[in-house]
Amino acid sequence: MKYLSVAETAKKWNISERSVRGYCALGKIDGAFLTGKTWNIPEDAQKPDRVNKKSAAPATLLQALIAEKSVKLSGGIYHKVQIELTYNSNHIEGSRLSHDQTRYIFETNTVGFEGGAVLVDDVVETANHFRCIDLIIENAKRPLTEAFIKELHRTLKNGTTDARQPWFAVGGYKKLPNTVGDMYTARPEEVGDKMKALLRAYNAQKVVSFDCLLDFHYRFECIHPFQDGNGRIGRLILFKECLKHGIVPFIIDENLKFFYYRGLKEWPTERGFLRDTCLAAQDKFKRLLDGFNIPY
Repeated sequence: MKYLSVAETAKKWNISERSVRGYCALGKIDGAFLTGKTWNIPEDAQKPDRVNKKSAAPATLLQALIAEKSVKLSGGIYHKVQIELTYNSNHIEGSRLSHDQTRYIFETNTVGFEGGAVLVDDVVETANHFRCIDLIIENAKRPLTEAFIKELHRTLKNGTTDARQPWFAVGGYKKLPNTVGDMYTARPEEVGDKMKALLRAYNAQKVVSFDCLLDFHYRFECIHPFQDGNGRIGRLILFKECLKHGIVPFIIDENLKFFYYRGLKEWPTERGFLRDTCLAAQDKFKRLLDGFNIPY
């Protein structure tokens, strides 16, 4: 598909460039996405109806995230998602940064902690995870592809100790066998084919349900395509696909960690464990949306 710039679209629709950017930020143009700070607009996109200023509040979570991200709003749902998703997803994987330290990095883009040393990788991966969340917001409506999944991994692991190891492929599939818990995963030479098959089957579905997302997550974690970072990449993908398909997202926190692991392990024989765990996390996220008056 061919994409137009804001200027080209504004000329085509005979409106101001500012109006086009506003429509993009509010999610009013289907298929529009950001590359850095540049909007890419499908050539065949339809001009939205004129926005009534009295009812211009974002109607969906994705619209709110796009709008708040574009103006760097502090204290809103975008701010909250960045901190909660980053802290909890990293913490599950062993990060020693506290919630307050995570929030401090996001809000100030600086490091100045008291009370002892912190791991450099924990700080680097926290800052990188914030950028990963921006990527899933910017690309929420786009199809899920191998290239995008690899971009998430490259963003997450860039500048880490792992990235300096010759056996570690940043933004590339694993070179060495690995396990998750007591389960063997796909061999390195199998990963490419298995990922292509997984994405082909997933993207062929006409309707994506909550269980479809969980099944994809389980199969992704069974492949474990990267040397490290699979859990965080998997949960980022879940959040993205929830936004795409209008499903309320969820964040697995410390209280649900072991239920989540058990649910993944038992998914092939008993889907209720993982489903109930994620639904409990979803209920908590709904309360967050209620606090910001965001419908779902």
